[in-house]
Amino acid sequence: MNKSYNNAGVNIHAGYEAVELMKKHVARTHIPGVLEGIGGFGGLFALPGMNEAVLVSGADGVGTKLQIAIQMDKHDTIGIDAVAMCVNDIICCGAKPLFFLDYIATGKVIPQKIEQIISGVAEGCVQAACALLGGETAEHPGVMPEDDYDIAGFSVGIVDKPRILDKANVKPKDVVLGLASSGVHSNGFSLTRKIFSTFGQYHDDLAKTLGEELLTPTKIYVKSIMALLENIPVKSISHITGGGFYENIPRAIPKGMGVAIELSKIEIPPIFKLIEKTGNIPKNDMFSTYNMGVGLCVIIKPEYADEAIATLNNNGEKSKVIGEIVDGIDGIKWV
Repeated sequence: MNKSYNNAGVNIHAGYEAVELMKKHVARTHIPGVLEGIGGFGGLFALPGMNEAVLVSGADGVGTKLQIAIQMDKHDTIGIDAVAMCVNDIICCGAKPLFFLDYIATGKVIPQKIEQIISGVAEGCVQAACALLGGETAEHPGVMPEDDYDIAGFSVGIVDKPRILDKANVKPKDVVLGLASSGVHSNGFSLTRKIFSTFGQYHDDLAKTLGEELLTPTKIYVKSIMALLENIPVKSISHITGGGFYENIPRAIPKGMGVAIELSKIEIPPIFKLIEKTGNIPKNDMFSTYNMGVGLCVIIKPEYADEAIATLNNNGEKSKVIGEIVDGIDGIKWV
């Protein structure tokens, strides 16, 4: 159990249980076209009457990172996070995002603030090479404080069925590439906000204020992964979000296999070291809450590693081999 996150008010195991309980209700809605058993990060739907086109959908929000944006009165980047959390899931299936829709709920519509939020959404869509197709802004007076708001998003992508990434293809000795994150991204903020009560203080090791660092937008990996998929036979991709390494990497590999990760290969950014030290957080809890500097993992055959790294780096990523798929273990093994 992640005691640190639990003490901050987030019970990830209750979340797992809720997912299990809802499955029987979701199953009742299935119609022809729903694809099950593949695509652990996005929902897949084959278009009826078409040969191979499959739609991939993703919906998400930015969690309590919003509270830092509100406290800092900085609203022009949180929309990037909303887009990123959806499209980064979609590409884990091998799909290209097509469009995005946003939903903003607020206590009071302040046009200039809404404009700032949407400017971030639009920037995220530009980075993801997808269209901002529409959205909804809802005013909730008496339900939410006037200065409060929430944002969520929904995105749809497309992939040819034979090119859907299937974790069943992962084999022992395959390598795991780690793509650098831009920081904390959009997870673990309930714990972060419990550790820090204010965010305006300047930190020398961050070279900026804590709030500025924490509001660094989630990195969008769409363009680099699309380039990679054009050149390399990728087997599986994992988006390192809530639950960190321990929850997300196993979602991208078959049962009965695990990942041996070289801790020395992971370049942990200063923000995570600051969180760990200030909150006295055990290392295991850090890796089961945060991305720790690795926002995306790509699994390929070892013979493609050099070419894959070159392709990713040429497309603006910082990537390296951080581990290897191994048989007979469960989850993560540190080496």
